[in-house]
Parts: sequence; structure tokens; C-alpha cells
Amino acid sequence: MTHARADALVGHDPVYLDDRFLQKYEQSVFYDSTPAYVWEQWYCSPSYRGQWAFTECRRVGRNLIQVPMRELYKPKPDREIVHARSFAVDPADLAHVDLDEEHVVAKVQRLLDALLRLGDGLSALGTIVGLNKSPVELIGFDRAEVAANGWLAYPALGRLAQVAPLNMTQQMFLARCKSLHELWQGVPNGYLKSLLERAGCPRVAVKEVGSIKLLQALLNVIERLNTHEEASDAFASDREPEGWKDHNEAMAPLFLNNDLRIADAHETVEQCLTTLRQLGFDTANVNAGYGRALDFVIDGVITALGKVATEIETLFDPGK
Repeated sequence: MTHARADALVGHDPVYLDDRFLQKYEQSVFYDSTPAYVWEQWYCSPSYRGQWAFTECRRVGRNLIQVPMRELYKPKPDREIVHARSFAVDPADLAHVDLDEEHVVAKVQRLLDALLRLGDGLSALGTIVGLNKSPVELIGFDRAEVAANGWLAYPALGRLAQVAPLNMTQQMFLARCKSLHELWQGVPNGYLKSLLERAGCPRVAVKEVGSIKLLQALLNVIERLNTHEEASDAFASDREPEGWKDHNEAMAPLFLNNDLRIADAHETVEQCLTTLRQLGFDTANVNAGYGRALDFVIDGVITALGKVATEIETLFDPGK
């Protein structure tokens, strides 16, 4: 295929690439490969300092990139085209591939959506007890900025959403779990403690509680209020809430993610695998790589954060 022949193409003959094609660009500061959401589709089209760019590289399935033949051969250094073609997937191999399976970029966007909801909810809770903090101060992400410019202002999102092959190594998996934890653990502990104290939890007891347990305690308080169909103004109380220190199974994925963040010894990793099994993941899959384990951990964190956000939303709008 020559540039001239490619330019003559008027159709959209698709070429499928293994998304590991992107790793070269993701791992160098000289290239931009920030995912972009356009017309309800995710695109990851690498470019080099405004001099050349791949175009219309659309994510499909878990680990594929679809690009029209014409776009693949548009003017750019020949070595880049050769690089892309080295990751071409034979169309015959697509028969058993789920082209609708969620990819890592979509997962990270769902994580961001959950965080934005959580930020809105925590800010609203603060307002009713005299703590005035904006969502961006609490979670570090600005909903308006994301709506206007996508992920451009938040490179940490792009790093978490880098290619996640099914055969990823244990060390790659642990590093990604650390990046995942860093995204959601930014809610100030002091703010959560203040919320709990205003909800009636004893200051001395709250003082000794760590970050994830603070979120767990807050969930326990709000779940109980929702169970009794209380209004949001019932959150502020001078009576100690019943069961606020209880273990809440909905928070288990956050505790697992925290354990994986600090897992570096073999024994610790084995303990985390045991926890994965207890949460329903078939750890036999890790023999072929940790890609599915990463999917499981990210999905769990999204569900846990979404649970807290949903309970807060229900407190303010019971009919929601």
C-alpha cells in the first residue's frame, strides 16, 4: 500500500490493530496519545508535536484499535506506518473476539464519573453541616473542565488508562493498582472526620479511623438514615449513630485495592489473591496474565464508590 493508493481510497476499509500498538506512544513524553471521546466513541490517536498524527484510531473491544485503511496511510513517517502494521490483526482472528467488550479507557471514564458523583455528594453533605468545600477541592477533578476539555488537564487518568493486555505481568498489575488507588484516595481525611463528628460520631473514636474506614463509616451512617427514610437534615445529630463502625461488605473492593497498592512481598500478593477469590474472581486466570484481575479490581472500586455516591444522592432525593 502506497500513500497515493491510500489517498485514492474513498471507503472505510477497516484495519484492526492490537492496542499494544499504543504502548510506544503512551510511554514517551514526546508523543500525545490522550484518549478523546467523540460522537460517543473513544479514540486514541497518537501524534507527534503537531508534525504528524494518526487519525480515527477508534477503540473497539477490550484490546483492539480500528482505523480506516486510508487514515492509516496518511502522511507520516514510514517507520510509524510499519510500526502500526506490525500490530495488525488478521480479520479471521476476530471471529471469536467480542468487539463490544469494555476497554480500559471506558472503565477509567466510569471511575471518573463515580468520583464526580461522589464529590458532588460529599460537598452537598458538607453544606448542610456548615462545611463549605467544592467538589473539586474534595476529589481533585472539575466536572466543568472534564466536560469542556476531556482528560487533557488530568494526565493521571491517561496513565491509568494505558494499554492493559490480558497477559500483563504481576508487577504491571500492582503498579496499575497503585495508580488506581491514587486517583480515588484524595478525599481529605479531615473533611470526612468532620462530617462524621457532625453526624454524632465521637471525636475521640473518629480521630483513630483511617481513610477507607472513614468512607465506610460515612456509608454506614447514610445507609441507616435511608433505611429509615430520614430527610437529609437528619444527617446532623448529637447522638452517636448506631453501627457506624461496622464492617460494610460494599467497601471490600477499596480495602483490596489498598492492599494491592502496598503489595510487594510474595506473601502479601498471595493474601491479595485469596481476597480476590473471596470476592468472586477466578484466580486461576492469573496464570495467563493479570489483565482480567485488573478489570475486576477497577470494576470493584467503581461499584464501591458508586455505592457511596448513590446513598448520598438517595438521602437528598429519596425518589431518585
